[in-house]
Amino acid sequence: MSRYNVAVVGASGVVGETLLSLLNERSFPVDQVYAIGSARSAGDLVAYAKRSLEINDIETFDWSLVDIAFFSAGSQVSKQWVPQATAAGCVCIDNTSAFRDDPEVPLVIPEVNVSALSHYATKRIVANPNCSTIQMLVALKPIHDRYGIQRIDVSTYQSVSGAGKEGINALSQQCVQMLQGKPADNFCFDHPIAFNLLPKIDEYVEDGYTREEMKMVWESQKILEAPDLEVNATAVRVPVFFGHSESIYIETEKPMELADVQTLLAGAPGVQLLSDEYPMPVPHGSGRDDVYVGRLRRDRYHQHGLNLWVVADNVRKGAALNSLQIAECLIEKGLK
Repeated sequence: MSRYNVAVVGASGVVGETLLSLLNERSFPVDQVYAIGSARSAGDLVAYAKRSLEINDIETFDWSLVDIAFFSAGSQVSKQWVPQATAAGCVCIDNTSAFRDDPEVPLVIPEVNVSALSHYATKRIVANPNCSTIQMLVALKPIHDRYGIQRIDVSTYQSVSGAGKEGINALSQQCVQMLQGKPADNFCFDHPIAFNLLPKIDEYVEDGYTREEMKMVWESQKILEAPDLEVNATAVRVPVFFGHSESIYIETEKPMELADVQTLLAGAPGVQLLSDEYPMPVPHGSGRDDVYVGRLRRDRYHQHGLNLWVVADNVRKGAALNSLQIAECLIEKGLK
């Protein structure tokens, strides 16, 4: 088996640390692993396979050393350095929004549209979708294939780890302060998140939706190759450390049978259907790889309507694991 030199950009972040852990857990065919970060974090150590890696400065790193690079350090970092990495012969799997809307860059969820990887060589970039889009489409793809989905109404309940370590620290610190009767220090989010809900993630766009909500629209249409698919999203930040939850309502093109939908989901790759209980961020959305689905209910008034409750670990399946699965698929198809 061929072995590959791998770079993890943003190695000291939540997603980067998880990627390093998964490389070892999944026995990815690694030769050398390079941890990459900013000049500020260069020289720091991160854990990998029972040892420590020193973080390399991205400003001076030699990309010709690497076969595959995972980028999880923000869209501006990706926009600056991904083109340099690909020019040096590296294949880049980008976990930011930098290239998701580029028509020449495949936007891939392996359980949903792995065939899109056939186009990766055009720019040697594969984009990882938004975490909320990933778990939603893993759950909906088998239903879409059988019945056709024409509309999705979704409300997300997104954990603070979606905002990285700063989000985790904000919730932890604010909970302690408020339980001690002190005012919460407000940082990371627009308002304190402890014991609160914030129905705004990312910036507003012109029609009152946020970019986080519109990502779910644009990405779903691209991934499913359904430009007319109606997606109506509301994204909410909640005081949960790990695990995004989604309340999803769909309308299908054909009348559906609930028993058949349950059978489809029970056999779908990457899906765990819960019939006797409902999925929750703890335990189902923390440290687990699958997308958990429960609370299936037919619309009482519409034979084409269905409600689902979907939970997944946003750092693992929503980011690190999906990126690594993309790399595994590229290797299986013959990485060039």
